Amino acid sequence: MDIWNSWWVLQTMQLLGLFSFWISFAKFRTLFSRAFGYGHKIVKGDSSAWIFVSLNGMVTVGSFLFFLLVISWAYFFAFPTSPSVIKSYETSNSSHSPVQSHEIPNRSHSFVQSHDIPNSSHSFAQSYDEILKSNVSMDKCNVFEGSWVRDDSYPLYDASHCPFAERGFNCLANGRKDRGYTKWRWKPKNCEIPKFDARRILEQLRGKRVVFVGDSLSRTQWESMICLLMTGVENKKSVYEIKGSKITKQIRFLGVRFSTFDVRIDFYRSVFLVKPGSVPRHAPQRVKTTLRLDKIDDISHEWIDSDVLIFNSGHWWTRTKLFDMGWYFQVGNSLKLGMPINSGFKTALLTWASWIENTINKNRTRVFFRTFESSHWSGQNHNSCKVTQKPWKRTNGRERSPISDMIKKVVNNMSGPVTVLHVTPMTAYRSDGHVGTWSDKPSVPDCSHWCLPGVPDMWNEILLSYLLPKEEAN
Repeated sequence: MDIWNSWWVLQTMQLLGLFSFWISFAKFRTLFSRAFGYGHKIVKGDSSAWIFVSLNGMVTVGSFLFFLLVISWAYFFAFPTSPSVIKSYETSNSSHSPVQSHEIPNRSHSFVQSHDIPNSSHSFAQSYDEILKSNVSMDKCNVFEGSWVRDDSYPLYDASHCPFAERGFNCLANGRKDRGYTKWRWKPKNCEIPKFDARRILEQLRGKRVVFVGDSLSRTQWESMICLLMTGVENKKSVYEIKGSKITKQIRFLGVRFSTFDVRIDFYRSVFLVKPGSVPRHAPQRVKTTLRLDKIDDISHEWIDSDVLIFNSGHWWTRTKLFDMGWYFQVGNSLKLGMPINSGFKTALLTWASWIENTINKNRTRVFFRTFESSHWSGQNHNSCKVTQKPWKRTNGRERSPISDMIKKVVNNMSGPVTVLHVTPMTAYRSDGHVGTWSDKPSVPDCSHWCLPGVPDMWNEILLSYLLPKEEAN
């Protein structure tokens, strides 16, 4: 046991404190009573009187300071106010809020986390040491705060041996010579993401349906997920697209089945998440199509029957892909020609949130929303793409995004549990991971999409860690 936690030490320090208080009190009393008596001697130059008063003053002040030190020590002993303990309480309570963006949850074999209130008598029975240990383990769950570390065990697959990796994302097959970008693993600041085990994950997903919904960045993550899981399958022919469709940029649905495990991994293209609409009567000529911000996408009914549901949106919410193409916002019967894009995106997110709350079975389906992925365009008009050979050492201001901030804010106000995969800061470093000119269209540089294998694999490792049982996630 720590000597400073000893009862005898506490009693001794208290006695010393009382003794020092008595000395300081007595000295103060005699010092003040004699001060005036010695004053005239000091004025007359009596040096002995000056020394006597000085020594008495030093003893008095020293005793008083020691008394204050003992009182302070006794206070912190009796009332430990460690910031980590307070943070532990707040974190444990916040685990019941809708947003779970900074922690690997402790899950049972079901994908949906229970929100039962813990037994209060048991909680109060915890010792101070137990609370502190609990806080340490919870602090380790902030998987999105960390750095990229070199790991030669990566990549986890060869895109050339994965039939579901688009040729346009297979940078090595398209002529990229340096392989360093495939050798980086995300390391959270205070913990480790569970080591990827394809076979274990497939067993965990047995009989489940995983659905990705979003734009081409969502399709990239979908392809990454399939390639990762295929490393745990012996018979590669047992993995197939259910309609025999080939991957294209405009296709609205792709579904891959792992027949041995009865697992489905589906992708739905819905770049705005809300419904495109026809042009209202008497609309200005510049209006070619409307985006019905108050109506969820027509194909949303196909997302419902799922066990894991992952959304993304953001890259299409730009002037060049909306207004310049004749797309304008509509709410109800009203055309919103002057609505800013950020306001339109927030309105669409609120429509999505309402649909989730009123449609999705929270007892079955685990819902995720991935934030905006940092792009690395440069130049005055953001049209220059320079892919580096190593990650940036700093985020250079790309760790924040208005799109990501809106996603987190809307999800935070939802009544049901939705987990935010806040990948914006971790992708900000990866200026080396983009397709660049190593795509199926080398004449068109690309600093938005990512090479496979690469950065999206890490998104999936984090995503899958949320689905592991408690003992494995820890």
